[in-house]
Amino acid sequence: MKVLVTGHLGYIGAALVPMLLDRGHEVLGMDSDLYRFCGFGPPPPAVPGLLQDIRDCVPSDFEGMDAVIHLAALSNDPLGFLDPELTMEINYKASVRVAEAARDAGVARFLYSSTCSVYGAMGDALVKEDVPLRPVTPYGESKARTEEAVGKLATRDFSPVFLRNATAYGVSHRLRFDLVINNLVAWAVATGRVFIKSDGTPWRPVVHIRDIARAFIVLMEAEREATHNGVFNVGGTEENYRVRELAEIVEETVPGCRVEYAAGGGPDTRCYRVDCERIRKAFPEFQLEWNARRGAEELYGALRAAGVTEKDFEGRKYARIAYVRGLIEQRLLEPDLRWRAGADEPKHRSERA
Repeated sequence: MKVLVTGHLGYIGAALVPMLLDRGHEVLGMDSDLYRFCGFGPPPPAVPGLLQDIRDCVPSDFEGMDAVIHLAALSNDPLGFLDPELTMEINYKASVRVAEAARDAGVARFLYSSTCSVYGAMGDALVKEDVPLRPVTPYGESKARTEEAVGKLATRDFSPVFLRNATAYGVSHRLRFDLVINNLVAWAVATGRVFIKSDGTPWRPVVHIRDIARAFIVLMEAEREATHNGVFNVGGTEENYRVRELAEIVEETVPGCRVEYAAGGGPDTRCYRVDCERIRKAFPEFQLEWNARRGAEELYGALRAAGVTEKDFEGRKYARIAYVRGLIEQRLLEPDLRWRAGADEPKHRSERA
């Protein structure tokens, strides 16, 4: 298939693109390359693409595509709080624009990268895809609204599907330390502490980025009728953990570290356990290849080999909100997160990179 991936230069995109290529698909990308200074390890294979903001996309950008995988977004709860209105502009309004442009260009399949953050505050019960959503952050709200709006665009010729990813972890060329397992391992490697800012009781479903990538590929390659306008939790029902349980796994993985709780840390309002049986039953070929312990071991090995220090951990390179704020302070980005004129800005949108 001929596939356009938005956000192909990001955390998940850097893992997904090589896997699509390995499956024999022709891949193009669309990305403003916001995180161009955040490389970790060797880069993935380069693919042709449009170096542009998704807010500027037009139908001609998607002509000839069989499928669009839409990853691009302000990608977690802290970054969503940076400017909630901007989060809605990019994650919601621009995402709907991408879907409409793809539909108008004749793209048949549209896969949307949503999140289990749409569940928000659910407590201890396992939640399935059909429960009422309760997002508690601008990020979660933007994803929920996009699901609703794009779902209304579905027709016989335009078939969306929504992947609600559990909290991602794993090594990527665009590595992030602002995700729970990545964060805990980085704390342990850099400081000898597994630092927990809450009381450790919130539930989190977790999933490796390469398992997320495999889910996108399986659903994209599936028969249309099996995915049309469907919603799937992406992860494993057995891969729900309390944060303190994840900290214990990291403590057992990284030699010499210890778990430490922040003074006064209370329960996080984001607390949810997800049931992932729908995707497992509908697509038996999709089976998780990773679990939290194996992921912690992978991260420990990679961070240790790279010699990650406390300075690296506390710096801006691997924390999205700190990195973005730094670019704004350096006047490389405008407050609306567009590159400033002359600030090593991307090529014009009509150019294939």
